[in-house]
Amino acid sequence: MIYLASFQNIRTLEELILWGGYLLLFIIIFAETGLFAGFFLPGDSLLITAGLIAASGALDIVLLITILSCGAILGDTTGYFIGKKLKNSIFSAENSRFFRREHLLKTEAFYRKHGSKTVFLARFVPIVRSFTATLAGVTGMPFGLFFFFSFCGSLVWVLCFTLIGFFIASLFPDIVKYLHAVILAGIVLIVATALKSLRQKNKAAR
Repeated sequence: MIYLASFQNIRTLEELILWGGYLLLFIIIFAETGLFAGFFLPGDSLLITAGLIAASGALDIVLLITILSCGAILGDTTGYFIGKKLKNSIFSAENSRFFRREHLLKTEAFYRKHGSKTVFLARFVPIVRSFTATLAGVTGMPFGLFFFFSFCGSLVWVLCFTLIGFFIASLFPDIVKYLHAVILAGIVLIVATALKSLRQKNKAAR
């Protein structure tokens, strides 16, 4: 009861991380791709905040990176096998208002050509990473190839964002006072980079 009461008093992401600890961090990162929950879970900002907190000594940075990486890799792997399981039913589905077989075939062709890059880079694009692993399973991307690039992408993603938070807080201890502004700036930067990349791809496609 006391534990639940303390949860009700949580107002910030920092308080949530301190309340839930390593287990909650693992569940959130896992759910982002393993349970398609990336539409409302704060993946990138969570990593930056966890890094900032680790710099204060409240979390161990090595253990933190290990747990977050495991969550990301296992989440991707779960998403892949969900897609693998759905493959037959999706490919045998008839065309409808919301489903077109030709779109699925185009996606399959895309993954054959760009699957490895997609799996790696999708880790850095919010929302997109939520269904990339599942599409890899649906389109039949070889698991060994998928796992290699998922492993590398997950590790680089966790290291980049967690260490950004950790080193910023280590070099500028007073910045923790402006934690929420730092997180907001990080999110804006991530979204702006993703939009710029999409715009360039659209321009190239035209």
